[in-house]
Amino acid sequence: MGMLERIHLEIIYAIEQCGSLTAAAEKLCLTQSALSHTIKKLEQLTGTIIWTREGRSLRLTQTGLYLRDLAKRIVPQMELAEEQMQQYAQGKRGILRIGVECHPCYQWLQKVVNPYLKSWSDVDIDIKQKFNFGGIGALLNYEIDLLVTPDPLWKSRLSFLPVFDYEQVLVVGSSHPLASFNTVSPKQLSQETLITYPVEKERLDIFSLFLTPAGIIPKEHKTLETTEIIFQMVENQRGISAMPLWLVQEYSYKYAVTPVRLGKNGIFKSIYLGTRKDDLTIPYLNAFIEIAKTTNTDSLFPKRSR
Repeated sequence: MGMLERIHLEIIYAIEQCGSLTAAAEKLCLTQSALSHTIKKLEQLTGTIIWTREGRSLRLTQTGLYLRDLAKRIVPQMELAEEQMQQYAQGKRGILRIGVECHPCYQWLQKVVNPYLKSWSDVDIDIKQKFNFGGIGALLNYEIDLLVTPDPLWKSRLSFLPVFDYEQVLVVGSSHPLASFNTVSPKQLSQETLITYPVEKERLDIFSLFLTPAGIIPKEHKTLETTEIIFQMVENQRGISAMPLWLVQEYSYKYAVTPVRLGKNGIFKSIYLGTRKDDLTIPYLNAFIEIAKTTNTDSLFPKRSR
């Protein structure tokens, strides 16, 4: 047996995930002393230090950092393999783990999940959102099987397929002066309060594709997590926002808001489903992609009366 064992990587991984030795020990069902003894024994065998203590916190050495990066790649894959083996033993086809990299994407995804679950009764779905907008890494590290994103990053191991096209528009309160325009220019937003999701400006289309190229910044920029609250703020003249047109249409029957095209030509985007190329032969994963591609948008977002 070699010096490095799975438990060593699990300990490093648990500390990375949990943030402390105490929490890591609880997650692994070990005592702190047993956890520390296991790492100390590895240090003695390898002749190198993995971490040092600084008060109550731990600082990983160069060796520790290497093991941390190794653990982040290997431990999720081991957990996935064990999970799938259990599913096969129980007669299940599998669990489709879907990562969502943007707030509106999640609401689009909800519309696709229902017909999929009806078609694949022996497949469960697990939705993961807490990536801090690092879904590509989660896909590469086998933490998820499918990534829903409007901004694919082309990697040799990954495949991205466009499944839903949409227009990104400005959304304003129905009584806002800009509501009377068919299109708006970046300059017209220079005195406005812009409300967005809490995402880096570089990842927001309203900045990267509209305001920043024109050298314009809004008078004020606020961030909110919740779509409903953003629409309420917009309706009550507390600011303007930028949303997919289909999402504005979805909420326009509940809130007095109006979509306005961004620029003469508009901003058009697609929602992509990203997968690992090696997984494209999995039937239930391919089925999800096909259902997402063929679902009629009118049935996804039916008109409703107030």
